[in-house]
Amino acid sequence: MMPEPEVWSLERLLTENLGVTSVWATPSVRARVAARLPFPVRASLAELEPETQTLIVVGGGTLIDLAKVWRRDHAPSLRLIAIASVWGSGAEGSPVAVTHQAGRKIICVDRSLVPDVRVPWLDLAESLPPLVQRRGCGDAWSHALEAFMSPLATPELRGETSTLLQFLRELPIGSDPRWFEASVAACRVQAKSSVGLVHGIAHTLEGLLATAEPEFGWGHAALCSTFLWPVLCLDAALSPKPQELCRQYGLSWDAFLSSARSLFEEEAYDRALPVLEAHWTAVLRDPCTRTNGVLVRPGHLDHFRLRAFAA
Repeated sequence: MMPEPEVWSLERLLTENLGVTSVWATPSVRARVAARLPFPVRASLAELEPETQTLIVVGGGTLIDLAKVWRRDHAPSLRLIAIASVWGSGAEGSPVAVTHQAGRKIICVDRSLVPDVRVPWLDLAESLPPLVQRRGCGDAWSHALEAFMSPLATPELRGETSTLLQFLRELPIGSDPRWFEASVAACRVQAKSSVGLVHGIAHTLEGLLATAEPEFGWGHAALCSTFLWPVLCLDAALSPKPQELCRQYGLSWDAFLSSARSLFEEEAYDRALPVLEAHWTAVLRDPCTRTNGVLVRPGHLDHFRLRAFAA
C-alpha cells in the first residue's frame, strides 16, 4: 500500500518542534508565507544549511515536485512538509513527481516521493486570481476522469474513483477549500493507474507555449482545463467504452461532459491549436497518450483542428 503523509493543521505546524527548519516558497505567495511562518524563507534549495532537518515547501505542483525529487536524491533523511498554494495537482499528498529533462516531462512514481506531512492552508489560494483557481479544478478533474477510464485501472480502483467523481460533481468550479482534499485524492488514484491524452497534450505543449507566450500564464492546469472537454468528446466519438463504464458505476457521462465544458477556455484553445497541430506526433508518442482510455491515432488530429467537439 502506498504511504500517505500525515495531515497537520497550520496551528500544529507553528507549535511542533521541527529542528532546524527552512521554507522554500513560490514567489506568488512568498510574502504571505514569510509573514505567517517563523522560519527563514530561502530563494532556492541551494541555500539550505547543511544541518537543516525540516524543509517546508509552499507552492504549486511544480515546486512541490522539485522538492520531493531533491529530497529523495540529496537528503532522504530530511523531513519534508508540503503546503499547496492552490488546489489541482495534489502533489502535496502523492507519490508522483513530474520533472523536466532535456525539454521533456518525466513522470516518476515512487513511495519515497510522498512528503512526510501535508498542511492544508485553506485561505492561501484566496489571494490567487479566479482563473488560476478554476484551472486548478480542471487539473483535478482531468486526473480523476483519466484515471477512471485508463485501461490500467482495476475494478476496485474504478469503484474508488467513481466515489471521488461523484464528490467532484458536488463542488463548484471555482473557489472552495474542499478542492484541496479532492485534488490529493485525484492525484493518488491516477498514480495507481495512469492518465491519458489530456496529459499527453499538456506535457507536450506546456513548455513550448510557456516559452512562446509567457505573459499568457500557460501551465499544466491551463492545458488540462482547456483540453479536457475536447478529449472527452473524442473518446466518446471513438468508442462506447466511456459511457458504458459510467453506467456500470452509476455515473452520468453527460454530467461529466457538462463539467468539462464549463472549464473550456476558448482563447487558450485558439492559441494552443497551432502548436498542437505542429507537435501532434510528439503528443501521440507521449507515454500518457498511450494509456488513454481509447486508442488515439494520427488522423484524430482532425477532431481538434475541425473542432468536432463543438459541433
